[in-house]
Amino acid sequence: MKALIVMAKRPYPHKTKTRMIPALTPQEAADLYTCFLQDVLALVRNLPGITPFIAYAPADDETRSYFQKLAPDFTLVPQIGADLGARLDGILTHCLQNGYTQAVAMNSDSPTLPAAYLAQAFARLDDPAVDVVLGPCEDGGYYLIGWKRAHPRLVHEVQMSTNHVLQDTLAIAQAENLVVALLPPWYDVDELAELRRLQAELWQKPDAAPHTRRFFEMRDWRTRPELAEGLEIEPA
Repeated sequence: MKALIVMAKRPYPHKTKTRMIPALTPQEAADLYTCFLQDVLALVRNLPGITPFIAYAPADDETRSYFQKLAPDFTLVPQIGADLGARLDGILTHCLQNGYTQAVAMNSDSPTLPAAYLAQAFARLDDPAVDVVLGPCEDGGYYLIGWKRAHPRLVHEVQMSTNHVLQDTLAIAQAENLVVALLPPWYDVDELAELRRLQAELWQKPDAAPHTRRFFEMRDWRTRPELAEGLEIEPA
């Protein structure tokens, strides 16, 4: 059995995508992330041969209820731990202890991630020689990590949310004599520059990330110069 876990937070104004504020209002930033969630969950839902999970935060009943309504077909597990590394280790270990032979965790900030990359992650883990799979982010982190047995050092001994997460993870893997398969790089969307890149990509790929695309279509960027700069505005 193969588990694919989406690391997700409940959207809250003033707490979600705060680096987009004040260019986006706090409510818009939360709405944007809601669109990301919807598109990422649809991507995972359509991947054959896996059991879809949502690892939700904060770990409370209200958040669990939110995700039950958003994705009733996903198995829900709370994110528990003092930091992201502990939460990743706990969730991946939970899946392995419950009979899954492969456990892969991914972010929820890359709504246009190609489905082929997710399929490739499990295909690489099918190789007996491969211990770990990583999906590099262009900012120095990773959008995906997966393994077939627990390797807690890879997540506990790395300072997360830095531009050297991937580099540090690979160094620990080398020290542990682990074979790591790298997927093609992708990007996550946390900054305005990445938001502009996402918008430009969506105009080139009209079938990608429909919820996120609708977020852009519902706003007149011509009245928002701090956002419109660098965007490819579609004709009215």
